[in-house]
Amino acid sequence: MKTVRVSIVIVSWNALDIVRKCLPSVVATEFDGFEIIFADNASSDGSAEWVESHYPDVRVIRHPENWGFAKGNNEALKHAEGDLVVLLNNDVEVHPEWLTPLVRHLDQFPDVGAAQPKLLQYDHRESFEYSGAAGGFLDRWGYPFARGRLFDVLEVDEGQYDGVSDIFWASGTCMMVRRKSWNELGGLEESFFMHMEEIDLCWRLRRSGLRVSCVSESVVFHIGGASLPASNPRKTYLNFRNNLLMLHRNLPPAEWRRVLVVRVMLDLVAVLRFLLTLKLGDAWAILRAYASAHRMKGILQNNLPNYAPLPYRGSIVLDRFVRGVKRFSDLSKDRFLQP
Repeated sequence: MKTVRVSIVIVSWNALDIVRKCLPSVVATEFDGFEIIFADNASSDGSAEWVESHYPDVRVIRHPENWGFAKGNNEALKHAEGDLVVLLNNDVEVHPEWLTPLVRHLDQFPDVGAAQPKLLQYDHRESFEYSGAAGGFLDRWGYPFARGRLFDVLEVDEGQYDGVSDIFWASGTCMMVRRKSWNELGGLEESFFMHMEEIDLCWRLRRSGLRVSCVSESVVFHIGGASLPASNPRKTYLNFRNNLLMLHRNLPPAEWRRVLVVRVMLDLVAVLRFLLTLKLGDAWAILRAYASAHRMKGILQNNLPNYAPLPYRGSIVLDRFVRGVKRFSDLSKDRFLQP
């Protein structure tokens, strides 16, 4: 039997059409020594049965209920054999040679705890994809953005972010992690359910002294919105709630209080913007997110001794909506902290 170096974990829930479209490319990966674990979150559309009948070499794990992305991955990884694991969304098509550059990078640099490929759109393959583009950062108030994506503006990939680069967070759309580091940190925070949990994990990796990278030689194509469409207010709720919880558990208490004051003001502007555009569900989602985060913050542990500061000392909100910046490369380099 071949030694398994890499365990690819795909968590899925009621996405049979997407699995049919994307899983064949993952199975066709050109790499010697990988396994695929398909973790089904109690789907009712026959997803698990279809995978078993068409790809008997894929290990199917059936969860008793929809555990979301966080617990779904945590439980699935208990069955993994590889010393490297990949969290891969079910709506990702991969290039046949996508895995090799990621493995090579982690093998070459033992201080790298996680890495992501370059994420491009499935339907518009010349453009970066929203969920992670070429690697993510957080601004001074905790808002996420990425190389190739500032809020709703997606850049055309012209090779401007090619190469290997240190980033602050890798996208859970497709992220390779050392299994040893995963186990030491306890995996994803299950109370998040989905959204922001991979940023929280990468922040904890950095707090433990490891780096996070984007390896653009590896390329994948993401459909996006398979689990929860961007128009769904529940997505707004989870993003805002989990972002606040992530900041609370990773910032020093004094900085957390300072950031929270500004965040309340900026997020109230977001509420007003949703009200003015008649997106009442999204406005209510932000208010519910604050209430829920306040109730939950007491149960989250912040037990790592070190702190990794927020990497961008500017405000991406002001950069994008006041200064009109649309490209990551146009942001002031002086405002980025060195890794």
